[in-house]
Amino acid sequence: MRLTGKTAIVTGGASGFGAGIVRRFLQEGAKVMIADINGEAAKQLAQEMGDHATALRVDVGDRPSVQEMARHAIEQWGHVDILINNAGITHMPTPLEEVSEEDFDRVYRVNMKSVYLTAHALVPHLKERGKGVILNIASTAGVSPRPKLNWYNASKGWMITATKAMAVELAPDGIRVNALNPVAGETPLLKSFMGEDSPQMRQKFLSTIPLGRFSQPEDIGNAALFLCSDEASMITGVAMEVDGGRCI
Repeated sequence: MRLTGKTAIVTGGASGFGAGIVRRFLQEGAKVMIADINGEAAKQLAQEMGDHATALRVDVGDRPSVQEMARHAIEQWGHVDILINNAGITHMPTPLEEVSEEDFDRVYRVNMKSVYLTAHALVPHLKERGKGVILNIASTAGVSPRPKLNWYNASKGWMITATKAMAVELAPDGIRVNALNPVAGETPLLKSFMGEDSPQMRQKFLSTIPLGRFSQPEDIGNAALFLCSDEASMITGVAMEVDGGRCI
């Protein structure tokens, strides 16, 4: 029960890696807000998880929605200990000069602007308390980019740099900031990364992962648990690969 008494907001928490983090945190005693653009899916998971889970429909790229998320969490719990910036999207594999402006803006809004907006909404609260943990879910794409995912790659590289910049600035306030870099996983985004979900395409992706499998939500949940627990109290500013050796 490493998170007993802790409260956590998980954006994009209704599915994929986010749901893996939600489940693991609840198992370890945390109270968790499942913040997701899919309000029904968030509500369904919260009902499945029990009394310590709450659901809220949130658009992470919209300032009023993010501000309401923070207000709701503080009003419900009295304080927030942990913020997980997990919500993310990609564009389909496309030559970089052919990605539409609409798709670029959407990736920027969800993958990058959301981190800025959640910081605006919650960092003052964490500073006031003199403690807290922020965990950004980046990607191996920000370290070892794959072709034709250019602007997605760039957004995750931005998140890794933002993590380090946040960590060094917020350390004097007692706030730790880290990132996880998952490899492609069994999530709703997998088909978007590959362009098509076929045995041949899966094998092509798997051939780049030394351990020979995709990451699972449970893998990310376990890594997130460690970095957000008191066991990692001396760790800040890291971007830890959870990638089966992909970035070696």
